[in-house]
Amino acid sequence: MDDQRTFAWEGTAHSGGQRSGELSAPSAAIARAKLRREGVEVHRLRQKRRQQQRRGRIKAVSITLFSRQLATMMRAGVPMVQTLDILSGETKNPSAAAMIAAVRADIGTGATLSLALARFPQHFDALYRNLVDIGEQSGTLDEMLDRIATYQEKSADIRRKAKKALTYPALVVVAAIIVTAIMLIHVVPQFEAVFASAGAELPAATRLVVALSEIAQRWWWVVASGLVLLGLGWAVLRKRSAAFRNAIDRASLLTPVAGPILARAAVARFARTLGTALAAGVPLVEALGAVAGATGNAAYVAAVLAIRDEVTAGRSLQAAMRERGMFPSTVVRMVAIGEESGRLDDLLGRSAEQLEIRVDEAVDQLTTLIEPMTMGVLGVLVGGLIVAMYLPVFQLGAAFGG
Repeated sequence: MDDQRTFAWEGTAHSGGQRSGELSAPSAAIARAKLRREGVEVHRLRQKRRQQQRRGRIKAVSITLFSRQLATMMRAGVPMVQTLDILSGETKNPSAAAMIAAVRADIGTGATLSLALARFPQHFDALYRNLVDIGEQSGTLDEMLDRIATYQEKSADIRRKAKKALTYPALVVVAAIIVTAIMLIHVVPQFEAVFASAGAELPAATRLVVALSEIAQRWWWVVASGLVLLGLGWAVLRKRSAAFRNAIDRASLLTPVAGPILARAAVARFARTLGTALAAGVPLVEALGAVAGATGNAAYVAAVLAIRDEVTAGRSLQAAMRERGMFPSTVVRMVAIGEESGRLDDLLGRSAEQLEIRVDEAVDQLTTLIEPMTMGVLGVLVGGLIVAMYLPVFQLGAAFGG
């Protein structure tokens, strides 16, 4: 499975009519055999180059839409193979279309949907495949896919709100840097020329601003290059270094305002995902292992895996969660009630809803709070520069007035 290649093909179906599409196979011979078993006489088959295969990125929203459409069409009685043919043809993203075509080809050879999806672990994680497998075995695949789509939509919503809590402050910082750079490079030099012609001694604040302006004019390219390299280094380390990602995730929980929001969002994803898995019949220990990554934060991933180990050893879920000290007491109490009453999946879902509401309110409050802070920060920066540059003018005016 690791040496899969993507082939574009054109042919004629035995039932009549021209057909075309893409499928994945280790070789051209196996690709032709697959198509032959599906009743297609191949006229043209060519392997796509790696650049073509990797073109485009499949976003999480596309996977959610795929789950929802698949559930809807299956509920309407459309056969799986025909459904995948339709979805592959309607999908505008070439990568998503190729993926769906590959899934359809595998199902056409007798594979189950969960097995076909296992070829794309980057898009369908272990939890997704486990839920699909349970739906296939119980004969409720359409209902399970619908539940998966709902879970994905709610998880994406809470993730978007958490990102919103961090995006706005970042934009404020970027705006402040840009405005300050423009003032130092383009505005301050105009005043500096006037001060030089006057020959008067400049106040300390003005001399500081002039010195900063000279540094910015002379070394702006060094600063800009440094910022670009810093951004690229951050992106590369975050992509390739698990230790760096873990450190950033843990540090983000300690930030004064956004930290509590991110923590609630992580717990909400944990509760939502675990509740969905348990409602589908996944055993608790297996579900905890599958949902750890869904929290989206390394600190919570480690905590959930530790909880799984304790539950495996016979400890109750609520006791293991309480010992970690990272879960709100209300959530722990709901889990305790759920374990006692046998309604753990339902109460986890309710806990997730409450946390999502609190995250939504906190993000709105943060946005409302940051808007005046933005104006204040920009006002202090720009106002401070302007006052520093006008101090010599005020002094000269006072001297002439005296």
